[in-house]
Amino acid sequence: MSQKGLSMRKIRGILKHRYEYGQRVRAIARLLRLSHSTVLEYLRRARVCGIAWPLPEGMDDEALERMLFPKRHCPVPSRTMPDITFLCIELSKKGVTLSLLWEEYKETHPDGYQYSQFCHWFYQKRKTLDRSLRQMHRFGEKLFTDFAGLTIPIQDAKTGTTQPAHIFVAVLGGSNSTYI
Repeated sequence: MSQKGLSMRKIRGILKHRYEYGQRVRAIARLLRLSHSTVLEYLRRARVCGIAWPLPEGMDDEALERMLFPKRHCPVPSRTMPDITFLCIELSKKGVTLSLLWEEYKETHPDGYQYSQFCHWFYQKRKTLDRSLRQMHRFGEKLFTDFAGLTIPIQDAKTGTTQPAHIFVAVLGGSNSTYI
């Protein structure tokens, strides 16, 4: 594998020593203090791109880099993608696995992605979701309270009069039991 971040001066040196001086790969590697696999990789890239020595007049470092390292086209999903947020919520439930969710996905979308691509796109899209902190609460330690929205009319069965009533909601942090 090629060395990441190799300077253009060294890349030009590899090409010059190989094509102008006719040196062998290991000799170039020793001279430039690189691994021989790095030298081979850059020579392979130059051969694939059709780069010859001497380089054409006016070819600057940016143009050489664009030729050696073309931008890869990232494929866009062409099939129906599942809702990643929904999948993340479902995965948090006990006993739910990604393969189980894929089987459900294939039942609704028979022409959808196979399992490996389903997992690939799931993990790619999951990286873009906002992270949240899962809070753990001990039983009986915290009680979260609030009033739920507007008032509702309550009618007295004996007198028939209606009065507004506030709804008070409390949730125990440890068990998520709701009390109204």
